[in-house]
Amino acid sequence: MKHSVSIVNYYNTTPFLYGINHSDFKSQINLELDIPSVCAQKLKNNQVEIGLVPVAILPELESYHIITDYCIGAFGKVDSVKLFSEKPLDELTHVLLDYQSKTSVTLVQVLNKHFWKKNIQFIDAKEGFEKQISGTTGAVIIGDRTFGLNEHPYQYDLSEEWQKFTGLPFVFACWVSNIKLEEPFVEEFNKALAYGVNHIEEAIVEKPNHTKGFDAYDYLKNKISYNLDADKRKALVKFLELMK
Repeated sequence: MKHSVSIVNYYNTTPFLYGINHSDFKSQINLELDIPSVCAQKLKNNQVEIGLVPVAILPELESYHIITDYCIGAFGKVDSVKLFSEKPLDELTHVLLDYQSKTSVTLVQVLNKHFWKKNIQFIDAKEGFEKQISGTTGAVIIGDRTFGLNEHPYQYDLSEEWQKFTGLPFVFACWVSNIKLEEPFVEEFNKALAYGVNHIEEAIVEKPNHTKGFDAYDYLKNKISYNLDADKRKALVKFLELMK
């Protein structure tokens, strides 16, 4: 039986997709490409057994298993999860929240409550909200849409702000299953992901990004941190605690 797998279709998953597509493991799964919020919904609704899901949804799952040694994480600047605004943070009154991911919009609220401590009203945004940044209204924008987005004078990298606050890296998404998987399957999954993470240059050649001023190698090699190590697991526990 093949397992259904939902993966985020952002540029930061390029190494994961490269590893899966260049391994025999691909024949064991049905792969679906989605935005983070859809990955989360599919896993919650049992439409897939495995997802690369925003970590903020973990408390909403009846039961879950973090199944691989890999994640979408960062230590310091990540460059693709930012609060954009026309005014400095101290002057913001409203922040629009990107509808594509729960983790990033939860992170900005956690940072405001525990670190910035500003009087900001957060608003769930809809498609096209990026054009509503104006005056004292900023917006959290995530993923590939942040590449080359430089028209706003103030940009706050949320991963960097978390690192200033906690001294820890941050985990945006990790591989989660809603069932107990067979150990050989998990081992093969890990091998496929490891292959991709260890062949980033080849992955970029296969899937180049032509955004002006965007350095794909620097982003995937130096900004995204893929290993779900002890510090990231510690950060994940802290984030889930602060979410409450």
